[in-house]
Amino acid sequence: MIGITIGDVRVGDTAQIVRRVDGGDIASFVDAVGDYNPVHGDRGYAATTMFKEPIAPGIWTAGLVSGVIGTRLPGPGAIYLRQELKFLKPVFFGDVITARVEVLEVLRERNRIRLKTVCENQRGEEVLTGEALVMPSKTSVEYARPQTGTGFVSLWALGPWAWAAQGTAVLGMIGLSALSAMAGAGGAERR
Repeated sequence: MIGITIGDVRVGDTAQIVRRVDGGDIASFVDAVGDYNPVHGDRGYAATTMFKEPIAPGIWTAGLVSGVIGTRLPGPGAIYLRQELKFLKPVFFGDVITARVEVLEVLRERNRIRLKTVCENQRGEEVLTGEALVMPSKTSVEYARPQTGTGFVSLWALGPWAWAAQGTAVLGMIGLSALSAMAGAGGAERR
């Protein structure tokens, strides 16, 4: 991914991403933000609503717009400043959502870009519309997405052996801290 600067942006430029709404993604999102509204995951409850089945959180759909801005236009290094949204239709599990941004205005002297933001389902129906104001990076940013299985996620993927190693490291740090504290207290008594 390469982020572009204000000098490379033109009115009418567009970018998009396409994503299928997956129950696992929605469950992870709900856990991450704490939005446990039963309309997002409880089939029994959702059946009693006007939707008749679970729907994706609207802000998950809006997050796809953030994905376009952060990876495509203007891309890595961009700062999201403002977003206005209208949620027009529900997004159901299995829907294929296309999130698209289009440059409406380039404010070069302020290093700002005004974007039209739209998400459509697989039937071409708009499910979300709005406008965003973003600030591109002042320099072109080249960024490679980290490989899956690195960092914190890999700890969980490796299972019990990784947990044991991590636990041993933590206990070792606690032990060293305790020894250091005792040594410091003993030194103070000798004075």
